[in-house]
Amino acid sequence: MLPWLADAQRNPDDLPADAPDLPTIPTDDWPTRRADLHDAWMQTMGAFPPRPTLDPDVLSSESVEGDVIRELLRYEIEDGIFVEAYLCRPDGDGPHPGVVVLHPTVNASILEPAGLASAKERQLGLNLARRGYVTISPRCFLWDDRNVVDSLRDVLDPVMDAFKARHPNWTGIGKMTWDAMCATDILVAREDVDGTRIGSVGHSLGAKEALYHAAFDDRVGATVSSEGGIGVAFSNWHDPWYLGGQAKSSHFMREHHELMALIAPRAFLLLGGDSADGERSWPFIRSVLPLYESMRARDRIAFINHRQGHAFPPEAESALYDWVGRHLRSS
Repeated sequence: MLPWLADAQRNPDDLPADAPDLPTIPTDDWPTRRADLHDAWMQTMGAFPPRPTLDPDVLSSESVEGDVIRELLRYEIEDGIFVEAYLCRPDGDGPHPGVVVLHPTVNASILEPAGLASAKERQLGLNLARRGYVTISPRCFLWDDRNVVDSLRDVLDPVMDAFKARHPNWTGIGKMTWDAMCATDILVAREDVDGTRIGSVGHSLGAKEALYHAAFDDRVGATVSSEGGIGVAFSNWHDPWYLGGQAKSSHFMREHHELMALIAPRAFLLLGGDSADGERSWPFIRSVLPLYESMRARDRIAFINHRQGHAFPPEAESALYDWVGRHLRSS
């Protein structure tokens, strides 16, 4: 057991007033219940289209300090729609575990995980490659083939208008999830990647994507979701690029402990800082613990509150490396 895991599964003495009262996920007849939950969420997000056969072009390749190769990939994900992604890999044969690293809401988008922007602790794609993982960091569709923009908000309306014209019955989070699954397709097709050891990690926007990615892609064996706002009411899930206005409707019946149940018994770590996630997030863990226990997987679900706000401090970085290492490094 990881040294901090017992504390990460301890019910707080006092929950804040805004902590939700969530039911425990029933464990009886779980395969049927799981199928029903999966179908309900697919109706909420919009059905996935068939995934394309992806043939990435390598736009650039460089050695980083002699131990990592960093490549910029470009691939056609829809007809006429291209995605760029940075792939960072150890300079060796493998096979290595693979991790999809989903960037947060920063103007630099994929430059951050690739080690080309931001503080070192946030350069997760590069840092994980240095630890023996092959990582891929696709640009979220909201950035519309751009890295740095003056104001992301200035480009969201036209990007969403174009997206809705192509996919009128699809939510933004559905598109993000599908894109992450396509990035996983690229990883598992590589000879230097062990497709049985795949992770998904992200902070903020990326945390939201990692939660959904793991819930709907059974290849994801270990997930870290940092400060995404696990509750539908905790963050801006109602924005059009996530779940849209349905998330604020009094008739909306879904909550994200159900996605955590879809992930079980695979490993899921929730990181909070008392901003998007904090002590009020504990009921989500408590709701799925009996399900994990019924699958003899209690040590695969955990929550850490570092209490440092909407940040990714050293404590969070260390926990992320511990978590993916425990669940992905062993063959």
